[in-house]
Amino acid sequence: MSAGLNSERDVNPSQPTTEKTLADFDPVKKPKRNKFAFACATLASMASILLGYDIGVMSGAKDYIQIDLKLSDTQVGLLVGTLNWYSLVGSAAAGVTSDRIGRRYTIVVAGALFFAGALLMGFSTNYAFLMVARFVAGIGVGFALMIAPVYTTEISPASCRGFLASFPEVFINVGILLGYVSNYAFSKLPTNLGWRIMLGVGAIPSVFLALVVIGMPESPRWLVMQGRLGDARKVLDKTSDTKEESQQRLSEIKEAAGIPQDCNDDVVRVQKKSHGEGVWKELFIHPTRPVRHILLCGIGIHFFQQASGIDAVVLYSTNIFEKAGITSSNDKLLATVAVGFTKTVFILVATLLLDRIGRRPLLLSSVGGMVLSLATLGFGLTIIDHSHEKLPWAVALSIAMVLAFVAFFSIGMGPIAGVYCTEIFPLRLRAQGTGMGVAVNRVTSGVISTTFIMLYKAISIGGAFFLFAGIATVAWVFFFTCFPETRGRTLEDMEMLFGNFISWRSALKDGKKEEEVHGGNDGQIQMGTKA
Repeated sequence: MSAGLNSERDVNPSQPTTEKTLADFDPVKKPKRNKFAFACATLASMASILLGYDIGVMSGAKDYIQIDLKLSDTQVGLLVGTLNWYSLVGSAAAGVTSDRIGRRYTIVVAGALFFAGALLMGFSTNYAFLMVARFVAGIGVGFALMIAPVYTTEISPASCRGFLASFPEVFINVGILLGYVSNYAFSKLPTNLGWRIMLGVGAIPSVFLALVVIGMPESPRWLVMQGRLGDARKVLDKTSDTKEESQQRLSEIKEAAGIPQDCNDDVVRVQKKSHGEGVWKELFIHPTRPVRHILLCGIGIHFFQQASGIDAVVLYSTNIFEKAGITSSNDKLLATVAVGFTKTVFILVATLLLDRIGRRPLLLSSVGGMVLSLATLGFGLTIIDHSHEKLPWAVALSIAMVLAFVAFFSIGMGPIAGVYCTEIFPLRLRAQGTGMGVAVNRVTSGVISTTFIMLYKAISIGGAFFLFAGIATVAWVFFFTCFPETRGRTLEDMEMLFGNFISWRSALKDGKKEEEVHGGNDGQIQMGTKA
């Protein structure tokens, strides 16, 4: 046998070729490719600034609006929270629009709608006018929330998809920080003018967004679904780490789109299934077992992201700090800036860890920290609420726990909800599936932000955060049992991970064993011919 192997080596000396092939797949990235994908993800994700700015600016502006327009607490709650309900219209429409006109032009629509809404809010003369303006802006926010993560996920190579797909959440946090800064900067103006400028300034980023979209390519997956293989190939060559990866991604997208692998023309005819026909039936009426599991995870993570109370903390941070003992308006606004700064810093840390550590470890660590900080915040606020004198240690503890909560949220739960939801849905269901996740996200956020004032008046401010801590505990158990790791997987093989719900670990082990068997056989054949 040894002689036979030696003779084969002499006849077919393939060892150098093998080494060369392995070198071709070395993990070193081509900087030019990564820079282009980075630029595309950055530009698309800027759409998320629209939501972030609105959240941040309303946190402070609502107090001045209440004074100027003489609103009740219920009216303030509706003013703050109904934008999330309005955004449902936008997110539902964006799923259809992005399939029809493309991901890129859907971003333009988002910017145009928010621009109109921001201007209308700035010129509002009464409560009814302001609510109409919030409706227009809310539709734009819904468009942005749905399309930014979809485009970013589809443009990104697998090696850095988690890093790039977390950009929408990064820009939400940047927008929140800008909103807080805007509140502080314009707080010294007359009350009837200050809040109008705070809201109207939000039109500026939407104009910039619409302009920069011109330099962005269309999503390669959308191009393939339209039969434009030549255009898709060009985009993939620019956004992939290697030529081989570009070809592999194109092959996988063609398979998902039902296009034969031997069809390589620049423009091909495809069955028109890219506009959402039959998608809702496949999602809800006749879902396969993997699709049912994916839908549960996609909707579940968006629900728990908001049900754990992040918007209550961000939108009503001035109320929370006031309950904690900070009475000066200037000091409360400065404290909100600290919240925005903390969120932004930790979301940047999260972008560096998503592809190194993985989604699952970060998510579980994040939610565990949220449970601890929420429970401690509830304890601190309860002590303050029942004390007849100011307790500096309880005030400091409450402020520290607010910052700890937003830090833990931003390092895991915040970015992973968008990343995970967009990458697990198969291509044919991605736009509508992601839109459904965003809809659940906005409904839950709307309920929390609309009712938070009534909630803490009913069960106390401390009791509200004990409730959020309980919800976050349920979320941790849900994520631990049902969520498989997706790091490093291509978008087209996600369905292989799902379908077994709480038994996904066993299925994953069986799949790895099968791969090892096939890989081992392949390796033996190669050794027999090359060694």
